[in-house]
Amino acid sequence: MRKFIFSVLLFVGVQVSNAQSIDTSAERVWTPLKVEMRRIGTLKPKSTSEIVSSRITIGCETLDRDLAVWDNYKAYLAPLGAKKIRLQAGWAKCEKVKGEYDWQWLDEIIDYAIANDLEPWLQPSYGNPIYEGGGGKGLLNSLMSSEEAYQAWDNWVAALVNRYQDRVQEWEIWNEPDHPMQEISPETTAALNIRTAEIIKKIQPEAQIAGLAFASNSDQEYLDRFLKVIADQDKLNLFHWISYHSYTMRPEDAYSEKRVLGLRKIISKYSDKLLLRQGENGAPSTYIPSFALSEYYWTEYTQAKYDMRRLLGDLGNDIETSVFTIIDIYYKPVLNTKGLIQSDITMAAIRPKVAYYAIQNLTSLFDDTLVLDGDLEFDTDADSSLSVYKYQSNGKVPSPLIAIWLDGQNATNSFDTQKITINFSDTKFQEPVWVDLLTGKVYEIADDQWEQNGEKVEFEIPVYDSPVLIAEKSSLNLL
Repeated sequence: MRKFIFSVLLFVGVQVSNAQSIDTSAERVWTPLKVEMRRIGTLKPKSTSEIVSSRITIGCETLDRDLAVWDNYKAYLAPLGAKKIRLQAGWAKCEKVKGEYDWQWLDEIIDYAIANDLEPWLQPSYGNPIYEGGGGKGLLNSLMSSEEAYQAWDNWVAALVNRYQDRVQEWEIWNEPDHPMQEISPETTAALNIRTAEIIKKIQPEAQIAGLAFASNSDQEYLDRFLKVIADQDKLNLFHWISYHSYTMRPEDAYSEKRVLGLRKIISKYSDKLLLRQGENGAPSTYIPSFALSEYYWTEYTQAKYDMRRLLGDLGNDIETSVFTIIDIYYKPVLNTKGLIQSDITMAAIRPKVAYYAIQNLTSLFDDTLVLDGDLEFDTDADSSLSVYKYQSNGKVPSPLIAIWLDGQNATNSFDTQKITINFSDTKFQEPVWVDLLTGKVYEIADDQWEQNGEKVEFEIPVYDSPVLIAEKSSLNLL
């Protein structure tokens, strides 16, 4: 028995050191999906070095509390193609002795990220119990409560920004102040945000800062009270984004007046410049008894569908977006399986899940060379609810790209398709193809499946509860 355990751990060690377990073949994801179309290839993934800029983040949270191991998964980040990574800066991990900062752990992360064309956005958050009234290391009772602790916080934030201002351009202040385990008032949160943002901006005037980072996507009163304090002190110009975490079982339920669109309306009362940013969201790949989206029998297929629908829904609503998280996190004693990489209680990186490859397919296309068409017009005979978003590339040869999926229910394990007719105005294709974003497989749209009449085009295509694309063949890089 001991020999068997040693062999397994040795095998895992090989995998996590160099990410050899990433499948780079055209058959990297299998599903039971069947379509009566001729397959012509598979999307070729892009590493971060091939992407100039995008609004997609992959979460690398909890390293500050040692709930995941950076070295175990870092090699998986660049091949994923998500251009940004979200990190908690870990005051308590940096300052274990009063007035002395140990940056080695964070230096290794930031330097690796920059070397691999990843853009870190860094979150000063959580307290430090070495100070009386210093607060806790995580969500529970984390806020400082003494003047000494607040001064120590100020000193650490200043030291943090001074150290990383040449490598970190984006910051986020605190984490989920409205969470039931913290319940920090919006007024107190606003004061902390102003205090911290002023320190950041004094040292790094060009820094972009996300304020609030609240757990809710529907507490408009909290947001309103938070912004009122900041507006009353004429400090709105300190912030570039308001970030939020948006967990809904059906991803599209987030985009309503009671939730995200309502948040945007509250922001518009105070500013026409502040943007929304979705900072943390993702589905598990298994049943989990607690945490967001718990007590549902998730699979790797439903996780992948959910994550893509949420990312594309955010981008389609012109919101910078993030997927939580790169690897399963061991919140002792529970494993939170929202990772794109499977892990276990040893925190090893075992293998990429289906969702890893799905997001890899998505990032290879949805970078900042695509411009959202906010005036989309279409007609369809579909008898089910659809999400439909249209983009136009701004490259040398402009070409349209359309994302479509059935959105009427939660993500399922079904791969049954529904054939629909859909037509678009002000849209011209030359050689359209149909892309299953989950697998990356690309299929020919036959002549009898589409018709171009001037600026109007009509398609007869299959759709299901996972995003598919209509794209110009010439705009895709295929394996």
